[in-house]
Amino acid sequence: MAEHDSAATLFLGGLPMIVADSVDYINADVVVFGSAALLVIILILTIAFRQLGWVLMPLVNCAATGFIIVCLLGLLNWPISVVSSNFLSLLLIITLSLNIHLIVRYRELAKLHPGLDQRALLSDTVRSKFIPCVYTALTTIVAFASLIVSGIRPVIDFGWIMCLGILVALITTFTLFPALSMLMKPRAVASNRDPISKVILAGAQGLHKKGVLVALFFTTVSAIAAYGIAHLTVENRFIDYFKPETEIYQGMVQIDEKLGGTTPLDIILDAPASFLDKAASVTEQVDESVDEEDDFFDEFDDFEEDAEPNLVASSYWYNEQGLRKIQAIHQSLDAIPATGKVMSLATSMSVFDGLKGAKPTDNIDLAFRMTVLSDTLKSTLITPYLSEDGNQVHINIRVFETFKGLDRNQLISDIRTMLVEEHGLEDEQVNISGMLVLYNNMLNSLFSSQIATLGTVFIVIFLMFIVLFRSIKLALITIVPNVFSAAVVLGIMGVFSIPLDLMTITIAAISVGIAVDNSIHFIHRYTDEMAKKADNLAAIDSATNNVGQAMFYTTIVITAGFLIMVFSNFVPTMYFGVLTGIAMVTALIANLVMLPMLVAKFQPLKNSGS
Repeated sequence: MAEHDSAATLFLGGLPMIVADSVDYINADVVVFGSAALLVIILILTIAFRQLGWVLMPLVNCAATGFIIVCLLGLLNWPISVVSSNFLSLLLIITLSLNIHLIVRYRELAKLHPGLDQRALLSDTVRSKFIPCVYTALTTIVAFASLIVSGIRPVIDFGWIMCLGILVALITTFTLFPALSMLMKPRAVASNRDPISKVILAGAQGLHKKGVLVALFFTTVSAIAAYGIAHLTVENRFIDYFKPETEIYQGMVQIDEKLGGTTPLDIILDAPASFLDKAASVTEQVDESVDEEDDFFDEFDDFEEDAEPNLVASSYWYNEQGLRKIQAIHQSLDAIPATGKVMSLATSMSVFDGLKGAKPTDNIDLAFRMTVLSDTLKSTLITPYLSEDGNQVHINIRVFETFKGLDRNQLISDIRTMLVEEHGLEDEQVNISGMLVLYNNMLNSLFSSQIATLGTVFIVIFLMFIVLFRSIKLALITIVPNVFSAAVVLGIMGVFSIPLDLMTITIAAISVGIAVDNSIHFIHRYTDEMAKKADNLAAIDSATNNVGQAMFYTTIVITAGFLIMVFSNFVPTMYFGVLTGIAMVTALIANLVMLPMLVAKFQPLKNSGS
């Protein structure tokens, strides 16, 4: 194409182009936005911790985790797809979160016990954080394991990759963090809290006292989220994946406007079962009759074998009546606004209309055409649209990707209903397939499986909370912010009509994994403080000030890194970055405000003292 740009305006489109451009955009985003996110993370870690060691150690841990998991994927021969292309970014979240919680705890202990040596500080840090970190890893694995039951290979692979990656992140963190700490020997500064986190945590503690107002806010947000979830859709157009100024977008517009549509949709129509049964019965009778004949006509065998079969007599579709039905179906499909070019046997037969003049085509004409057409012409005009026995016809449709309000699921349903109710076909005769159907079925399958498994995920996480906290009441309180966080992200997508696709469908699992991590760290610290003081409010304040700081740092670092993706040319990547950032912020708010208020209200450990 480049050789002819000066002579013409050229456009390249079609499904192979969509796939190729999607992969190219994702590869470019990994390099560009990965580098930009790394710089942002370094900047924020520097501002938050103000020591080179606390900046380098998380980065080394993240690099080690990423290197190991990439090597494992190579050994296991697991390919990376569009769905799993962001797995390194998500592992960055998890690894950084683990490291930041360890750093904040280490700095807290170093300030409280300035006389402890490095080994003792590390021992206390690892001992106090190992159990909650193991449980955060396990609950996050449960969240991503929900993708494994989707039934879609790329999504299943993504679920397995994340489960394996989280396990690797846990191992590398609890081996490299102590080792690097012994080498670098970083210490806590005089003040281990920056001004911004102080303001945020103080604001969260202030909101704890405004119970009615905050409860009204969360109730309102929950109602809006419920409305949004009820209006979630999985419908999206390929053209919406790209910005208008991109070559692929302009190419699809040209193909739709000038060449009759982009996405293929195929309809296979069978002959009625009653016709096939009758034809089979007649064939069986003829065979029996032939077996009883004398060998008198053996000399004519060679002639009979070479003779052209009378397709008009034996076929359901290749005759005058069948062709009229195909023509009527063709016109009905052509009249649907979302459909562009329609190709069928009626298209091929229309080639002869000008030769025939005003005289209608009859069975004699059809039989004659079949005998005089060359094999080359048959392969062009007949074979693509008619089976060899004439009892199956193929109709090919090109669907407009630029059609506003395109609803693939409704389009497929309307076509099937039209064929059955308006043209008298049996439902069993109609087979609809093609890329449009494949993509639609895949999204609907993924949507239904995710909605169905989210409930199971929460039940499993709830049971894990009971084991960890040894309190059903505390487990119930802890699960609420996690449900809220997942509902808010999905609700935002529904309210703003952001459709679920292969990338955004994973947001539910991501939001659950993120919120669960924060909840476990908060409640684990709360139970530790209750064991020491048996003072509910003091335990809440201590957990908010210390674990809340780590939650704040994690949220700021990862949100800033993912929001850079808003500048991508690939729209699903933009949505993924924005929605992941929203998931992080929502999880922070829920666990800094909602969770402490629920603990203060219901006092799950009030009388236990442990």
